[in-house]
Amino acid sequence: MTETRRLAAIMAIDVVGYSRLMGEDEAGTARAVREHRDAARPLVASRGGRIVKTMGDGLLLEFPSVVAAVESAIAIQKLMVERNAETPEAKRILYRIGINVGDVLIEGDDILGDGVNVAARLESICEPGGVLISSAAHDHVRGKIDADFVDLGEKALKNIARPVRAFAIASGAKRPATDISAAPKAWEPPRLSIVVLPFANMATDSEHEYFVDGVTESLTTDLSRIRGFFVIGRNTAFTYKGRAVDLKTIGRELNVRYVLEGSVQRGGSRMRVNVQLIDAENGNHVWAERFDKALADLFEMQDEIVARLASSLAAQMMFAEAHRSSRKLDPDSMDFYFQGNFWHGRGITHENMQEAQRLYEKALLLDEENVGALVGLANVEIVLVANYRNTDDRAIHLARAAGLASKALSIAPGHAGAHVAWGFSLIYSGRALQGIAKCLRALELDPNAAYAHYAIGLAKIFVGRCEETEGHVQRALRLSPRDPFAAVWTCVVGHTRVHLQNYEEAVAWLERGIEMNPRYPLVRFYYAVALDALGRVEEARDEVKLGLSLDPHFTIARFRASASGNDPTYLSQRDHIYEGMRRVGVPEE
Repeated sequence: MTETRRLAAIMAIDVVGYSRLMGEDEAGTARAVREHRDAARPLVASRGGRIVKTMGDGLLLEFPSVVAAVESAIAIQKLMVERNAETPEAKRILYRIGINVGDVLIEGDDILGDGVNVAARLESICEPGGVLISSAAHDHVRGKIDADFVDLGEKALKNIARPVRAFAIASGAKRPATDISAAPKAWEPPRLSIVVLPFANMATDSEHEYFVDGVTESLTTDLSRIRGFFVIGRNTAFTYKGRAVDLKTIGRELNVRYVLEGSVQRGGSRMRVNVQLIDAENGNHVWAERFDKALADLFEMQDEIVARLASSLAAQMMFAEAHRSSRKLDPDSMDFYFQGNFWHGRGITHENMQEAQRLYEKALLLDEENVGALVGLANVEIVLVANYRNTDDRAIHLARAAGLASKALSIAPGHAGAHVAWGFSLIYSGRALQGIAKCLRALELDPNAAYAHYAIGLAKIFVGRCEETEGHVQRALRLSPRDPFAAVWTCVVGHTRVHLQNYEEAVAWLERGIEMNPRYPLVRFYYAVALDALGRVEEARDEVKLGLSLDPHFTIARFRASASGNDPTYLSQRDHIYEGMRRVGVPEE
């Protein structure tokens, strides 16, 4: 087939800090973005522009001439200044705009190619409220538009073969700096960088000093195994033992973003561990936790405390980085990755997964070898399958997940999360034993990978050994008791009780999961089957109605198509679940 190409003026627009704004006020931000977009449409249409496609918070537009594109950009930014005038600064919608002229490939109403990519990359490095244009676009408008242009020199743009000379337009919301990259930067240590200070022994004697130091050392070791974490070594950390040093000073001296301090106290037959995570830049508390346990074997207790701490601490640091990234005016690939994690961690809803997917894809647009974003995107594909909302495209989603995880491992063979993601794709593809092997490899790399324990427990269901699932899930819950997906883990144990026709235990587990996340659709149908078996028929039918309100497309046929194995025990257990669903009114097709 002959390719259709043409020369086009392309504009890329993006909303600054969109994830932060959505996280603070989802409905208000969506409404404001829509209203601002509607207000700008006449400015675009009057100059012959057309919207090629929308991308969440972004737009791709095509214009008949570069002059028309640049005039529209200036008009849009002036309009935004007026519309934001009465809005508090923290809630303002600000645009970044990039413009290029180049050869594009036509596919229906869409346009593709380097001409488009350059515009998008210029937008990504543009100052909020500003407009950046390529030198090719500048050649077309020079002397034809009443605007000042600031030559920013050549810019190396991700995945663009040659540097692109960029010009900033000094009309609009504010005059751009002559060279953003030349501005002096404040102290900024590496992301996910931390020092674990020696824990304080609060006991009156030194009997348990070795235990206290052991917690510090083991936690340092476990955190250092997590890919992407920068952890100050034990010997350096212990130079601060017993010293009263300002935590912000420690952060500057060691060039780390976070400081963890803690204490251990024995009271009678119990041991209490207090920890707090501090932002070394400003001294603010990020997170605090207390572990209170009955005294047992000290080494066994140390292992359990360290495992819980490492898992919780990693999650809290990721959350803190997502919050920090959402405030940045010039997010990079890692910033979008952290923001994607935030949305992925908000729980299983179509909207959350869609936003996480968008942000992971933006991260990969800026850096196609961002391993975290590859794994995050693979996990989104798996959630789509696990939630039974896309059973028609099940094989496609699983193949994508496997491909993304495989690519991540080709870049970082020791990435535990990538092994787990690949393991999930195998488990849901009917290859549970291979999936278990992948997850065991992940646990060799990171013994605190709670998701790997859960995945193994899930796989046991598909090979007819669901009575073993609870032990694996309990291990995951001990490691990450407040995990965003803990509700799903809990419900899966309830599912196994339905498989085993132990309905009273099923109800107890499922009610616990529902309390943690009432918007998880699948659990409602399992819960209905269990209630019906216990004679609570009306409650069961009410649960089906609620489940269908959460997922109107759920049917027995779709659920049957989601079977993830051919083990005879597993299939026979599902047969009685299909019958139970029919009794309580789940649609057949």
